[in-house]
Amino acid sequence: MKTNLSSQIKLDRIPRKYYDPQSEIEFTALTREEKVYTRIFETAADGSKYIAENVVKYIKRYVSEKGKCVLALGAGVSTHSVYSELIKMHRDGVVNFNDVIVYNISEFFPLVENGPCTLKRLKEVFLDHINIKPENIHTIDPAVTKEDMYEYCKAYEKSIADEGGIDITICEIGPQGTLAFNEPGSAASSLCRLVLLGSETRHNISSDYNCENVPTTAITLGISNLLSARRVMNMAWGENRAAIIKKTVEEPASTAMPASFIQNHPHVKVVVDLPAAEDLTRISQPWKVTSCEWNDKLIRRAIVWLCEMTGKPILKLTDKDYKDWGLGELLALYGSAYSVNIKIFNDLQHTITGWPGGKPNADDTYRPERAKPYPKRVIVFSPHPDDDVISMGGTLKRLVDQKHDVHVAYETSGNIAVGDEDMMRYFLMMDKIAPMYGFKTDGYDNLSNGVRDFVAQKKAGDMDSSEIREIKTMIRQAEATIACNYIGVKPQNIHFLRLPFYETGTIKKGELSEADIERVKALLEEVKPQQIFVAGDLADPHGTHRVCTDAVLAALYELRNEKWMDDCRIWMYRGAWAEWEIDHIEMAVPISPEELRFKRNSILKHQSQMENAPFLGDDDRLFWQRAEDRNRATAQLYESLGLASYEAMEAFVEYHPIRD
Repeated sequence: MKTNLSSQIKLDRIPRKYYDPQSEIEFTALTREEKVYTRIFETAADGSKYIAENVVKYIKRYVSEKGKCVLALGAGVSTHSVYSELIKMHRDGVVNFNDVIVYNISEFFPLVENGPCTLKRLKEVFLDHINIKPENIHTIDPAVTKEDMYEYCKAYEKSIADEGGIDITICEIGPQGTLAFNEPGSAASSLCRLVLLGSETRHNISSDYNCENVPTTAITLGISNLLSARRVMNMAWGENRAAIIKKTVEEPASTAMPASFIQNHPHVKVVVDLPAAEDLTRISQPWKVTSCEWNDKLIRRAIVWLCEMTGKPILKLTDKDYKDWGLGELLALYGSAYSVNIKIFNDLQHTITGWPGGKPNADDTYRPERAKPYPKRVIVFSPHPDDDVISMGGTLKRLVDQKHDVHVAYETSGNIAVGDEDMMRYFLMMDKIAPMYGFKTDGYDNLSNGVRDFVAQKKAGDMDSSEIREIKTMIRQAEATIACNYIGVKPQNIHFLRLPFYETGTIKKGELSEADIERVKALLEEVKPQQIFVAGDLADPHGTHRVCTDAVLAALYELRNEKWMDDCRIWMYRGAWAEWEIDHIEMAVPISPEELRFKRNSILKHQSQMENAPFLGDDDRLFWQRAEDRNRATAQLYESLGLASYEAMEAFVEYHPIRD
């Protein structure tokens, strides 16, 4: 069972030489824009193993030299996979933690009931699973008073100094470029202190710890404390950290990006996976640092960048522009700017189509989708019950209007995203109509009273009862059904898969299992689609999109030898959390002003996800606003390159299944 095929989405377009050079000379050339030693791995699992191996090497060295090793540990989500590797190595007898001393780098202040606690998290994910002595675990005392805070912080620093200082600091590079709880504005000289947590940090904590009652302050070791260590190991995983890694590694150190101060440390390593590295120069603009392995997508990326730098559309670029901006290699390959310009202009032009399912009885040589068969059997997989309309509502409407047999499969119930107020609105209505229409029974009264009592007594972080989760599931399903009816999807073609991994009742979900994949396979085998749309929007902060995508790709892999798979194309969409870069877009579906309004209306059918939607992430815009802004931005980019002007566009990238 292959359960991590979504990681292949990045690998098929980044040559290994850019992220894993085979010689020091190549590495030096590629990384000349980087001010920190940075290692890029294909997956977070590979990167975590590398960090763990380094930590074990240093532990053995320092224990051998001075009888102990002092670790300063962070509890951020990115560190958890590293700790898992260390636990595994401990169980395999590779490392002994008997002579290891641990200092917790931060703690919430004050600790609140049912609130987050970094020490508790560290114990859960690491310390309780190794042979460290309890007396060797040091943490910040959250019971200290504000009046004694200064002296206490000095005492905590002295305790570290009395142990000979920190040998290894292990912490993630946070969403705003934070180290521990050193928020933007923290100085390189900052020491252990009480800090105010920003709203974005508190939002992320609420998500990571599955709680709502997050303190506004915390105690943290300062930048100076963390970087006093002999070795510093930092990590970040996922494309939502790409911009932060770019600023941390390549841009000048500043208080606006606290993690950037690691540039001043002589023995620091930043370890990232490919998605987190995608904004680094050697990945995003390799022509600046090396001789490139030019392919169509990289040429397109370079030309789009050149248009941005010069302010010109594609067909106005000159030989001088190419030479002035370091793209002379392309002139050598194609002979002239004109030849390159025409090639890329035509490539982009051919991505545009008003027929996302293929245009019947048309020459499809240069169209993104084939003309036959027509009509096609289509499945749109939607991780949550609104991702279909948010990400590809215009295309979905086109497919229906163009007479394709369109199925929509909602992979999860989405019930945790329904607020209690939205649920109670239905009970307020039903309580009034129940006696009018004869269904005010003991059963209904027990349900209504039970729900009211539960909500009244519910505390932050409490899991909903099974009855409430079921009711919230019904709300999401009803909204999705109304949206599908509005678009014109046949009622019998609406599928609610309710994948088991999601049904934990909490933000933290289970692991992808065979049971999830079997549900997806059953639908695929029933429909035998000729076209599939699947979420490629892997920046979802809660990871649900990634797991849902992995479920579909795993099912397709297991069905790879089925005859109908030979005639099936798979398209990946984005929209809720990010958009495809133009150099990767293979199908762009124009949306008129009227169609964009229709798409907005279809999103608004999901009423529980409007103003009160609890999981909007770091983006304050509502989902319909994000979708419109991104769709318009894509159309404007095409226009700036000299192509036709449209109101908006939805973009897609083809996924090629693994066949081995």
